[in-house]
Amino acid sequence: MGFDLHADLAARQAEGLYRKVRISGSAQGPLMQVDGEALLTFCSNDYLGLANHPKVVAAFQAAAAQYGVGSGAAHLVNGHSTLHQQLEEELAAFTGREAALLFSTGYMANTGTIQALLGKDDAVFEDKWNHASLLDAGLHSGARFQRYLHADVVNLASRLERTDARRKLVVTDGVFSMDGDTAPLTDLATCARQHNAWLMVDDAHGLGVLGKTGAGCLEEAGLGQNDVQILMGTLGKGFGTAGAFVAGSRELIDYLTNFARPYIYTTAMPAALAGATLASLSVVKSEPERRHHLNLLIAHFRSAMTSLGFQLMDSSTPIQPVLVGDANAALAMSQRLQQAGILVPAIRPPTVPAGTARLRVTLSASHSLEQVNRLLDVFADIAGAPSWR
Repeated sequence: MGFDLHADLAARQAEGLYRKVRISGSAQGPLMQVDGEALLTFCSNDYLGLANHPKVVAAFQAAAAQYGVGSGAAHLVNGHSTLHQQLEEELAAFTGREAALLFSTGYMANTGTIQALLGKDDAVFEDKWNHASLLDAGLHSGARFQRYLHADVVNLASRLERTDARRKLVVTDGVFSMDGDTAPLTDLATCARQHNAWLMVDDAHGLGVLGKTGAGCLEEAGLGQNDVQILMGTLGKGFGTAGAFVAGSRELIDYLTNFARPYIYTTAMPAALAGATLASLSVVKSEPERRHHLNLLIAHFRSAMTSLGFQLMDSSTPIQPVLVGDANAALAMSQRLQQAGILVPAIRPPTVPAGTARLRVTLSASHSLEQVNRLLDVFADIAGAPSWR
């Protein structure tokens, strides 16, 4: 039979699941050049509008002038600069943890952490809707792998009660990236503690956005290091740069430094990127009005879309999925929006379960109220409904 790639690709295209890369010709922001077309975008994870913030760009340029473009080596050789060290210390303080460790990507942070901590004598319990990087890390760790029902603490407890594993690790997203809902973190922390398990939270989509100071879903839930032993966060979303980190006790970070293979055997992120992130972290802390404006846009969008009869997911975060169902129908709706000059990609299986294709609208503090209203006007036209205004 051989590798019949053409047939597989043709089948995916017929099912409305074919994907291709879009090419951006401008910096991140509400107005972008995408595939040569000027579009108003509602699909970026740049939730606070920091990816092209002047202070962040200037910090990147200044650090590149001092440290160059590449770090040249792994952290444990000579690729770990004073900026890397400063960023780790500031991220730990910001999230209320003893220490933090930088990784080049969130995928590597999740893989490195879970595979370093678990082996064949251990067990990992993951929310059914966890991000692919968490699921892959659990599957490849060698530990006994179980998925509990989404946000179902009772189902998790029943699974924990039946295991005789040496180490037990419960893993969840803080904010689920395709639905925008948040995990029941307080109950998960209690359940893990009762069953002598550790809890790991991937707060990629909460950091910078949730909590009184923007420190994420754990700050919003009032959970500390003793409640959630492992916090993973990415820098390419709310912070507007790139990379990731894991934060926790000093002992945990020392352990990962010695046992997390993706950390040990990967060239460190550029020092300039660490410098840019230090600047974005400063903006997150000093400009709470960005989160306030974002929350106003979220409430406004949800109210208008509900009045137009669209089915939204249960989300109070910048991720506002519009449930469509059929993949081809979601594609058609996305194309209609693009014809009106607005980019909102359709999210289809296997990223989401069959029958739950959706438009994943993401809002940013860089959007204006007028731009959100323009999006709502097109949705009103699609619905054939009277104006929401």
